[in-house]
Amino acid sequence: MTSRIRSHSNPNPPNSLNSPNSPAPRRRTVVKAAAATAALAGTLAAATPARAAAEAPAFLHGVASGDPLPDGILLWTRVTPTPEAVPGSGLGPDVEVSWTVALDKAFMNVVAKGSTTASAASDHTVKADIRSLKPATDYWFRFSSAGTDSPAARTRTAPATDAAVAGLRFGVVSCANWEAGHFSAYRHLAARGDLDAWLHLGDYIYEYGTGEYGTRGTVVRPHAPAHEILTLADYRTRHGRYKTDPDLQALHAAAPVIAIWDDHEIANDAWSGGAENHTEGAEGTYSARQAAAKQAYFEWMPVRPAIEGTTYRRLRFGKLADLSLLDLRSFRSQQVSVGNGGVDDPNRTLTGRPQLDWLKAGLTASDTTWRLVGNSVMIAPFAIGSLSAEILKPLAELLGLPKEGLALITDQWDGYTDDRRELLAHLRSNAIRNTVFLTGDIHMAWANDVPYNAGTYPLSPSAATEFVVTSVTSDNLDDLVNVPEGTLSAVAAPVIRAANRHVHWVDTDRHGYGVLDLTAERTQMDYYVLSNRTSANATASWARSYRTRSGTQKVERVYAPVN
Repeated sequence: MTSRIRSHSNPNPPNSLNSPNSPAPRRRTVVKAAAATAALAGTLAAATPARAAAEAPAFLHGVASGDPLPDGILLWTRVTPTPEAVPGSGLGPDVEVSWTVALDKAFMNVVAKGSTTASAASDHTVKADIRSLKPATDYWFRFSSAGTDSPAARTRTAPATDAAVAGLRFGVVSCANWEAGHFSAYRHLAARGDLDAWLHLGDYIYEYGTGEYGTRGTVVRPHAPAHEILTLADYRTRHGRYKTDPDLQALHAAAPVIAIWDDHEIANDAWSGGAENHTEGAEGTYSARQAAAKQAYFEWMPVRPAIEGTTYRRLRFGKLADLSLLDLRSFRSQQVSVGNGGVDDPNRTLTGRPQLDWLKAGLTASDTTWRLVGNSVMIAPFAIGSLSAEILKPLAELLGLPKEGLALITDQWDGYTDDRRELLAHLRSNAIRNTVFLTGDIHMAWANDVPYNAGTYPLSPSAATEFVVTSVTSDNLDDLVNVPEGTLSAVAAPVIRAANRHVHWVDTDRHGYGVLDLTAERTQMDYYVLSNRTSANATASWARSYRTRSGTQKVERVYAPVN
């Protein structure tokens, strides 16, 4: 349930965010983990952690904030009013939940208070849209119910709309498969203490049943529920399971999140009317499944829907940057089979006409130094070229390509070239500079120029740049082949770059996260990698850094991360 603040300074807050007005092949290998079945015998009543509420109420799923505005922030929690009121159960009484926002961690300087009722109708989740706050300011918040306080958490508002901002720093993550490992990437981002916000670019959860998705054959920790999620109760249970993770809770408590969904929040290779991982009839209707997935997402995530049921919206960070966030699942045409020629069909769309027009208009109207685009699938063109069979086959499986290796990924912008052509032509005809796409999905790290014409690049110009982050835990190339990390990237990366001259760097093998640092002079992505995705105590180390200088539309390597 979303509730508005009772603010000391303004009891009637302003409006929320500016609003915009034959099946495809699988993209990734499904790894069967037989051992997981035994590990699950007797399964969890277990959307709840082992520390399930001995007495009520309890805040077992942490607290979070998101979508920072210059004058506000969206707060979130989930209360467990009684032990049986586990996520997705539909059980448990209504309970009053209050929140407090302060300028200090001790809550001596309180600036806002309010309360609402949490009920089973919203899975006992609570949202509070706090307004009348100061821009570019750290705040602390917590929730309370029946004398029990949640953990305290930090959040931060965005700079004033017309502020001259010296710099911004965002964590950037994507693709977190619970069963494949631990979320150490989140822990390391939380420990930094210097983030204005963090971006989650999709696949916050995965929909598969236990053992049905890549884990190198070993389920590190089983899903709840154990089966593939289909119903509202299922999606609520899965979100609840994820939010018991201590590293995810720590990151949510350290900085506000700015999130978009990709396909796995619903089902693999989702499109407007279905999904590769949905069987109409046997698994109910896709429309019902999609509605359930979206309802659970908005209940469990501190995200404001700009248009009901979508995640596309725009945030602004002073005069330094605005961030256009895309929804590339709700409106897209069905993916075509590789090689059938439909990728250039102007009647097919990735974005949908209203969203593409909204994006183009926003890029044109922007008066900020940088135009960031939160983008769930890669926009830079990608051709495989000549890879050896032992590399080509798993790479083709990961990317949803046929084993003979046709140079196309139809789930990405490569499968909807008319939309991409129109968008890049718009950047060119309107002389729009400093557009940077921030992308997830592909489980690899990339630093790309985005050329108008990949076939003639670099003789033809670049329209934008793109930084792609690898997965938090989801399988990448070395996991599919089951070889030591880094083994394949040394071989595959040079071949990929030779066939794609706009690609400056690709790491096909490692897991981790990015830190995006912006100034008026440049936008820099520092890439960090984890020592071991299956270790709860994995270390993180800097891998590479790339930047784009203002006005260049080109990526260049930097030999040190930003301090």
